[in-house]
Amino acid sequence: MRIATLIIVFLLSATAYTQDMSAGFTLLETGKYEEAKAFFGEVLEDYPDNKTARLCYGRALGLSGDSAEARSLFTTLKADYPTDFEVGLNYAESLLWDSDFGAAKDFYETLVAKDSTSFSALLGYANTLSNLKEYDAAITYVNKALTVQPGNANAAVSKKFMRLGKANQLTTAFQYDAAIQLLKSALEDMPNDEQIISALANTYIAKKDYENANTMYNQLSDTLNSQVGKSLVAHLQKDDKLALSLAQESIDFAKADTTKIITANERYIQALIWNGKYATARTAIADLKVTFPTNQRVAALKATLGMYTGTFKKSIEVYNGILEKDSASFDGNLGIANAYRAQGNLDEAYAFAKNTLTFYPNQKDATGLMKTIESSLAPVIETRAAYTSDNGDNQAYSAGMTATLPFTSRFKTVFSYNYRTTENMTTNTMAYNTDASIGAHYRVINNTWLEGTLGFVKADANANNYTDVNGSVFIKSRPLPLQYLEIGYSRTLQDFNAALLDEKIFMNNYSLNYNMGTNINLGWYSGLMHTQQTDGNSRNLLFTSLYYNFTKNPTLKGGINYQYVGFKDQVPTLYFSPSKYQAVELFLDLTGQAGKWSYAANAAGGLQVVEEDEATTLFRLEARLQYAISNRFQVGAYGKYSNIASATAAGFEFMEVGLKLRWQVLKGGVVKM
Repeated sequence: MRIATLIIVFLLSATAYTQDMSAGFTLLETGKYEEAKAFFGEVLEDYPDNKTARLCYGRALGLSGDSAEARSLFTTLKADYPTDFEVGLNYAESLLWDSDFGAAKDFYETLVAKDSTSFSALLGYANTLSNLKEYDAAITYVNKALTVQPGNANAAVSKKFMRLGKANQLTTAFQYDAAIQLLKSALEDMPNDEQIISALANTYIAKKDYENANTMYNQLSDTLNSQVGKSLVAHLQKDDKLALSLAQESIDFAKADTTKIITANERYIQALIWNGKYATARTAIADLKVTFPTNQRVAALKATLGMYTGTFKKSIEVYNGILEKDSASFDGNLGIANAYRAQGNLDEAYAFAKNTLTFYPNQKDATGLMKTIESSLAPVIETRAAYTSDNGDNQAYSAGMTATLPFTSRFKTVFSYNYRTTENMTTNTMAYNTDASIGAHYRVINNTWLEGTLGFVKADANANNYTDVNGSVFIKSRPLPLQYLEIGYSRTLQDFNAALLDEKIFMNNYSLNYNMGTNINLGWYSGLMHTQQTDGNSRNLLFTSLYYNFTKNPTLKGGINYQYVGFKDQVPTLYFSPSKYQAVELFLDLTGQAGKWSYAANAAGGLQVVEEDEATTLFRLEARLQYAISNRFQVGAYGKYSNIASATAAGFEFMEVGLKLRWQVLKGGVVKM
C-alpha cells in the first residue's frame, strides 16, 4: 500500500533541503513517477548521501515499476540507517513491490512489534497478509489501522478487497451463505460499490439463487455490466430468448470502450449460440475478429461455437492456440477439457480439468467435470423386472441384470443375465428361457467403439429343451460432426411366446443404423436390418425417421416415421411374417429433468398396412419416470402400449410395465485416472 503522503510529511519536517525538493514531492504525490525519478536522480548527483533524496528516488523507482532496483536501494539505505523507522517502512514496502510477500510479512511483524500504533506499519502488514491470502488476519490488522486513523480512504479500500478475497475463498469452498453475509457487511460500509455488488451477484449464481442474482445486477449503475449479468442469469434459468434480448441491448451501452465492446459482443454471441443461431454467431465472431484479431476472448467464442456445432477437433485446435499464448487461461484449460470429453478422449479431458485446478483451486466447473468423468468409469449394476401381456392371451414375466466394469477409459467389460417365463392362458402352454453373456467394449479412437458379446441361451419349452449360443459384434462411431453410425451383427432367440420357444428359432441380424443431425434442428435417422432365421425364413426391415427438435429444456422433438418389413416366407400361424408390411406415423418425444426426477414420454399415431389389406390405425405410447435417491442410486418405472403389428412376433397389440434400478457401486473407476 502506498504511504507516500505520510512519508512526504515526514520528509518536509526532517530535511534541510525541503524547499529545493518540494517540486519532486509534488511529482510523487500526483503520480508522475518517471518525472520524480529523474528529479531525485539529479538531486542525488549533487547530494549522493542525502537520505531524503535517496528515499524519494527509491519510491519513484518502485512506484514506476522498477521494483528490483528499488528493493536494492532500500536494502542499502536500511543498512545505513538500521534503527530508522521510516526507512524500515519504505524497505518493507519495497518487498511488497517486489512481490516477496513472505519476507515482507516477517519484516512488517518487527515494525508492528516496535510500534503497534503506526498506521503505516499496520496497513502495510494487513496488505501483505492479504497478498498471501491470509484474509482473516489481514482484516484484523486493517481494522487496527482504521482504529488509528478512522475513515482513512486507503485503508477502507484495502479492507474492501480483503473482504472480496475472503468471500471468494468461501465461495470456492462452497460456503455460499458465509460469503454472502461477508459481502453484505462490506456493502453496508460501501453502499452502491459496483465491485461488491458484482461479487454478490456472482456468489448468488454459484449458489443457484438466480432471483437474488438478478436483484444485484439491477442495482449496478453500469448498465452494460447489469445487462450482461442478467443475460447470463436468464440463460441459467433456461430462458435463452430473454438472454438474447438482454445481450442485444447491452451492445448499445458498449460505446467506444474496447473492453466494453468485447464484453457486450461476447455475451451477445454466447446468447446467439444458446439460441442455436449458429450462422449469425459465426458471422458476428468473424466481424469481431477483424476488429480484435489477437484477442483470446474472441478465439474462445470460436471454440465455443465449435462445441455446440459438433466440430470438436476444430475447437481443440483453437483452445490449444489459446493455451500456447497463456498456459493459465481458464477458457483454454476448461474449454479443451470439455472438448476432449465430447470427442470421447476422457484421459485428456481429465488431465486438462485437473490442470485447470492448479490455476483455479476448487473451481466448480472443473471439479464437476472430473467427478462426471470418474462416475462414467465407475462399476455399475442395473437390474430390471417387467410384465408383458397381449390380446392373444400371452403373458410374460422377466427379470435381468447387467453389470458394467470399466478398467480404463478405453476398455470395459459387460456381464448380462436375463430370465423370462411366458405362458399362453388359452392353450395353457408355458416356457422358460435364460440367457447370459459377457462382453467387452473397446474405444478404438475418439468416439469409435468396438463392442462384442458372447453367451448362451437355455430354453425349457413344452416339447423342446435346448441350450445354444448367442452374441453380437458392433462398431459404433461418429464419423462426422453430428453424425452417428452403427454397423453390426447379433444372434438372438425368438422368445415372445411359448410356441416360439418350442420351435427354437434363432435370428441372425445384420444391421446398419445411421443418424444425421444438423445445426438447424432437423435430424434424419435410418435403420436397415437383414435377418436370416434358423427355420429357413428371412426378413428385411427398414425404419426411417425425419424429425425436428422444437425445444431444448425440456427436449421436445417430433416428426414422421416410416417402417417397412418383409418376410420371404409367410408363417402366420406361428409368428407375424407378412411379405409386406408398411406403417407411417407422426410422433412426439419429450425428455426432461426436474430436480431429482427425470422423465421421458413418446407418443405416435398413424396408419399401417399388412400385405394388400385395408389400412388400419396404429397407436403407441411409452413413458418413463426415474428418481435419483442419491448420485449413485436411481430407481425408475416405465410402461408402454402398442398396437403396431410388427411390434410383436404375433402381430397383436401389447402392453408392458416394468421397474429398473441402477446402482453405481463406487464413486470412481477401479483404476484411478
